Amino acid sequence: MHKNTACHLALAAATLFSVPALAADPAQGDLQAGKSLVYTCHGCHGVTGYKNAYPNYHVPRIAGQNYDYLVAALSEYKKGERAHPTMRAQGESLSDADIRNIAAYLSSLSPSQ
Repeated sequence: MHKNTACHLALAAATLFSVPALAADPAQGDLQAGKSLVYTCHGCHGVTGYKNAYPNYHVPRIAGQNYDYLVAALSEYKKGERAHPTMRAQGESLSDADIRNIAAYLSSLSPSQ
């Protein structure tokens, strides 16, 4: 193999593997649309050590959570199958596409974000 060809292949491979996973599967939601929807989530889920007043429990961090879990949880809140009043109100306001977009964005984050 010619030396320049090897360099070009190495550069192409490095470029390919260094691109962040922002081009997610469209069936799993749009990251940018999800990013614009999660501003209300951060008020509770983005505060380290936050405890909810009612019902009283530790609010989990959701950055980096599994995509399928987030879709299932938000869909269950939307349908009233999960009882938390604030989350149920949030879920009821979301379309199925909104839920996929939020899940795509949150699951793309590092758990420490």
